[in-house]
Amino acid sequence: MTAPVNGFKRRLAGEGGTLHGFWLSLASEGTAELLAGSGADFVVVDGEHAPNDLDLMRRGLMAAELGAARGETQIVARSPINEAWVIKQLMDAGARSLIVPMVDTPEEAEAAAKAMRFPPEGNRGVAGGTRASGYGRIPDYLTTANEQACCIVQIESRTAVDNLEAIAAVEGVDGLFIGPNDLSASYGFLGATESPEMESRIEEVIGRINATGKASCILAFRPATALRYRGYGARMVVVGSDTSLLTVGAGALLSEFR
Repeated sequence: MTAPVNGFKRRLAGEGGTLHGFWLSLASEGTAELLAGSGADFVVVDGEHAPNDLDLMRRGLMAAELGAARGETQIVARSPINEAWVIKQLMDAGARSLIVPMVDTPEEAEAAAKAMRFPPEGNRGVAGGTRASGYGRIPDYLTTANEQACCIVQIESRTAVDNLEAIAAVEGVDGLFIGPNDLSASYGFLGATESPEMESRIEEVIGRINATGKASCILAFRPATALRYRGYGARMVVVGSDTSLLTVGAGALLSEFR
């Protein structure tokens, strides 16, 4: 076996246009496999707000990989927290691309990037028989894993926006992911992500991220919103989730009969 190449990292860096994909919030292996087989550019297995523990995250990654094997969908995971031991376990479980929430400072961004990488570039603990290494069957895994690691940090507060350029300059950070809900709450617009004030702020932040040369990323569960964010220059846009597809689809279907 040879070490896998991280196609998501390559595409996020600029190959092709905007990447569109789905968020996985139901902690369901079947849903992960189904949406990963949809032809989306990526799916995100969420460990922060979804009811996922480490084992369910591992199962979600495996199921998504099974679905993605029938196409070009790339697999991303979101860590529940910016803690080295959690990130280490997700990497050992097979994650190569991680979104790390609530990163406010360059020091926190550096901690996330280092936790994803083996020494000397990082401080990830070394184990030889993990799922990530094919249970030891990938002989060059340890020497290639750092290059294939993709670290996306979340910008979700006023402090993070103030520190944006310094965060983007951290070695090992590949992208900055705007969290519209938390960012809006931080600015005093709780639940009003599409208010004129926040719309202007989000457009500004996307522009600033792009100016650093790093990839700007965001989520939007309404098509019109996703198209606006893409128009602002976002490189990665989450256009829906398993929960949004079910709730919107169920409502639309029922409306045909009522």
